[in-house]
Amino acid sequence: MSLLDEFYNSRDEDKRLLSQHGQVEYLTTMKYIHECISHFASPSILEVGAGTGRYSVALAKEGYSVTAVELVQHNLDVLRSKLDGTEPITAVQGDALDLSSFRDQSYDLTMLLGPMYHLYTLEDKIQAMAEAVRVTKPGGYILVAYCMNEPTIIQYVFLGGHLDEVAKMNMLTDDWHCKSEPKEIFELVRTEDISFLNSKFPLDRINLIATDGAAHYLSNYIDEMDPDTFAKWMEYHFATCERQDLIGASNHTLDILKVRA
Repeated sequence: MSLLDEFYNSRDEDKRLLSQHGQVEYLTTMKYIHECISHFASPSILEVGAGTGRYSVALAKEGYSVTAVELVQHNLDVLRSKLDGTEPITAVQGDALDLSSFRDQSYDLTMLLGPMYHLYTLEDKIQAMAEAVRVTKPGGYILVAYCMNEPTIIQYVFLGGHLDEVAKMNMLTDDWHCKSEPKEIFELVRTEDISFLNSKFPLDRINLIATDGAAHYLSNYIDEMDPDTFAKWMEYHFATCERQDLIGASNHTLDILKVRA
């Protein structure tokens, strides 16, 4: 069993996104998914690394045609358990690095909302992005989610009291970039890393979004908000999530890209 299988077999990913502070990421991502697919009369959607189907299943239940690809069998089983058989969704096991079973230029929207969390080499990231570009129609959209470096430095290294541990394990570069390996599960990036990857492909960036902004820093407070206060928080978040001066401080980001026609 791989480290990734072990991690997701013991983790309730749905619970993370269903908490009130987790809803910030979910609601933001869905907002921008809907903006992208609004440009197509009958959008065809591919989610690579669909996890337990938080997004794919929700979109299928809205009536959109979805293909969900997931590497981890446990996640795929959970995803399928949410379906009653009436949804226009196909769920298959597969790898973001090899989408050869899918034809070129097949989808209006391709989503990689998890794979870049777990790819540790530039070569693998380029391969995953190349496959996403290949299967997306010219003029179509690619949405890519990332885990960001600075929140981990602030929250885990300093607030969590792990400074000595990460120093002894040589997990930080001189300029405080986390060194990620498969045993750490998550790959952490900065905005310049994302832009460098994009420069390898015929893509135009539409936007780079802070999907959860300050939500993880204030998770306990946000989880205790009453509905009216939480609605105001989301109003504030949507007003600021596109501000590029705040992007790197968000735990998660969403890169919105368009394939050049």
